[in-house]
Amino acid sequence: METKRPLQRLGKVQILRLLVLIISLVVVILIIISQLITFPYTLSVPPVTKGILVNEAAVYNTSNESGPVFKTLSGAGTHKIEVVQVNGSNEEEGCKGYGCNNGSLLSQSEMKQNDSGQSGQTVAVALEPTRLSYMVSVLESTVAARFSKNKPLSARDRELKHARMMIENEPMLESTEGLHASLYHNLSRFLRSYELMEKTLKVYIYKEGKKPIFHDPKLRGIYASEGWFMKLMEKNRNFVVKDPRKAHLFYLPFSSLKLRNTSQERTPTSRKDLEQRLKDYTSFIAGKYPFWNRTNGADHFLVACHDWAMELTKDHMGNCIRSLCNSNLARGFKIGKDTTLPATYIRSAENPVQDLGGNPLSERPILAFFAGGMHGNLRPILLQTWQDNKEPDIKILGPMTRDIESKAKYRMYMKRSKYCICARGHEVYSPRIVESIYYECVPVIISDNYVPPFFEVLNWEAFSVFVMEKDVVNLGRILRAIPEKKYIEMQKRVKMVQQHFVWHKMPVKFDLFHMILHSVWNSRVVFM
Repeated sequence: METKRPLQRLGKVQILRLLVLIISLVVVILIIISQLITFPYTLSVPPVTKGILVNEAAVYNTSNESGPVFKTLSGAGTHKIEVVQVNGSNEEEGCKGYGCNNGSLLSQSEMKQNDSGQSGQTVAVALEPTRLSYMVSVLESTVAARFSKNKPLSARDRELKHARMMIENEPMLESTEGLHASLYHNLSRFLRSYELMEKTLKVYIYKEGKKPIFHDPKLRGIYASEGWFMKLMEKNRNFVVKDPRKAHLFYLPFSSLKLRNTSQERTPTSRKDLEQRLKDYTSFIAGKYPFWNRTNGADHFLVACHDWAMELTKDHMGNCIRSLCNSNLARGFKIGKDTTLPATYIRSAENPVQDLGGNPLSERPILAFFAGGMHGNLRPILLQTWQDNKEPDIKILGPMTRDIESKAKYRMYMKRSKYCICARGHEVYSPRIVESIYYECVPVIISDNYVPPFFEVLNWEAFSVFVMEKDVVNLGRILRAIPEKKYIEMQKRVKMVQQHFVWHKMPVKFDLFHMILHSVWNSRVVFM
């Protein structure tokens, strides 16, 4: 008996140790899984084969073209990647020219490598946001992450979940209803989603809020998009319901432009004061209705075009679906939740489609055109490089006067140009993108970190050109390298996609009002 007891004690100790070991392994596995969920955008591609140096951070080349060759360097506690060769030409270490200190997007993950390109030291990573393929990959990763969340569903959520299943199982289509498949990532899913939006979606608009900040749309100028949407949404009878219990989405009808302008007219107000006004509004809504607190605002949406809108709404309205003109990926725009509001410069509230259309291909002698104020850092470089160039078919001008004759001349230049330069100013967005589409001129978007409108649906590379800000000095060479056949295809598609960017006093199918609403619907259905 005396010998058995120590053996029994030893057996118990071994069992306890085994249990502790098993529990430790389970905890480690759970930690690893949680990290993968927290950072769904981690790239598995070895960074040694994809990247350029920007602010001592690797920027990944997500295009299918052959990229630069790299080697890693070690420095005082830091590790970075040096560009050794780009397309066969030697380059100096570091980022030269514009774009190196212009808000490069830092990734939410860290990549590790040593001098051989294998796992080892840590390097800071900056992803290259201009590549649409990168944005699509983030969108897909976000979808996967959201789908993994299990949560109780309301009756309205179950309707949205059913709609999502029907969208996913839609068979492929080529072209239909005047829509060409080349303009879309997946035309079948878009049509099915749009159809279900028309049949299913119900929106409740809060009546609270006083003019001019609430319920008082401005229909002219470069911020007119938020006003036109507000006007048409509040007049709508197909989507709007009076009973909030029937709503899938809740619209917060405020004007970011009026919020800013009202503060300027009375007393100079800081951004914090404007943020507090919006916080007071959402607090009032949350206290009066149960819907905000039910989802912490996730089924609420706002439509705002002023430059400050992203900053003003990032905290107290940050959980809402935000349709923003200033869709800057490096400043807090969240792919998969937020959507891009196209900035439209409307000159006539009575006729928003005034001067729509452009010259035929044979009457477009100008290769590239730009005119505008010298806002930000990029445009002065654009003007300095190309204003007095020896290529007469590239017209890069400074600001034009605001009289009627000069405005008409500006439109004439766009209508007679093959490519219209849409260069960022202080912010990433520009109304020239939609203006180019109005005048059937292929947009050339020079704005790193800008997420184009409806990119989750539209294949922007089919009808526009994206140029990195640092490559603005090579603009002529880049455009001349595009084959004429390719340009003709893009220009035809610009004319095809135009219907998605036009305001109508009475909304029509697939117009801008419906596309904005669909982008919000899509965000809610896919990422609920």
